[in-house]
Amino acid sequence: MTYLGLAAVFTAATLPVLALAVVTRRPDRRWWAATGLTAVALAVLTAVFDSVMIAADLFRFDESALTGIHVGLAPIEDFAWPLAATVLVSSLLLLLSPPARHRDPALRSQDQA
Repeated sequence: MTYLGLAAVFTAATLPVLALAVVTRRPDRRWWAATGLTAVALAVLTAVFDSVMIAADLFRFDESALTGIHVGLAPIEDFAWPLAATVLVSSLLLLLSPPARHRDPALRSQDQA
């Protein structure tokens, strides 16, 4: 199996969790923005630190199992892991957090009245 195929399996496995979170919790723009910014930050960190670790020869990839597309020295396949982690963790936090009406103090005081 190629690195891209393996990355696709793990990334695809996070999509049902995202779908469940979006359908059941209907996140607002702030959640989408925070999730997007997290993904971008992790992608930048992946590009920088993977390139440093590859340059230091801490690990190597089987070039025949890569697509050949790189960002810095990091193969494009390596960016699937931070993307999958962002989707999975953000979705789980959304699913496991209390509903929005219980987090908002103004709505909580209305419930008690």
